[in-house]
This record gives sequence, structure tokens and C-alpha cells, in this order.
Amino acid sequence: MFVLELTYTGPIEDVDAHLEAHVAWLDAQYAAGVFLASGRKEPRDGGIILAAGAGRAAIEEITATDPFVIAGVCAYRVTEFIATKTAPGLAAYREELPTGKP
Repeated sequence: MFVLELTYTGPIEDVDAHLEAHVAWLDAQYAAGVFLASGRKEPRDGGIILAAGAGRAAIEEITATDPFVIAGVCAYRVTEFIATKTAPGLAAYREELPTGKP
């Protein structure tokens, strides 16, 4: 599973100019089954996306296609983690620790 942290690198007016395209991009990733949740950070200096079902290389390729990235108004920090516990609704995304890891 991945936490994708967006940090705005441009003025909020420039971010807003690309918001409609960004939302359409989000919708496509939800439809593909990659994104699980997303939203703005407070204060509004970026956002957070939870993603699963793809490897790190695929996630990095996906983030590179975000209209915010293409427009140069945000940067991503990609954090991978092993979701060993989840809420019942996310049980399908639970993972096992690799063999030999405590």
C-alpha cells in the first residue's frame, strides 16, 4: 500500500486552474482500482492519496501523469508500507510481512 503526499509547488491560483483535470485523473485511478481514498491537507498546501494494487514503479508512473505534476504545481512523496492491520472494509488490502521479518 502507498501513501502519496502531494505538496503544492506553485501558487494556489495555478493549482485551482488545473483542479478539474486533476479530479478527472483521480476518477480514472479510482475506476482502475488503484486509489482508495484522497483529499486535501489542512492547511491547504497539498493532498494525500491512499493507493494499492500496483507496485512502486507503476505508482510512480501514475503520479507522473497527474495534471498537477505536468503543470509543475505539485510534487509527490511516495511512501510504501505493509498494511498488516486494516478496518474491516479494507480487509482485501491486508498484507503479510515478508518471511523472516519481525
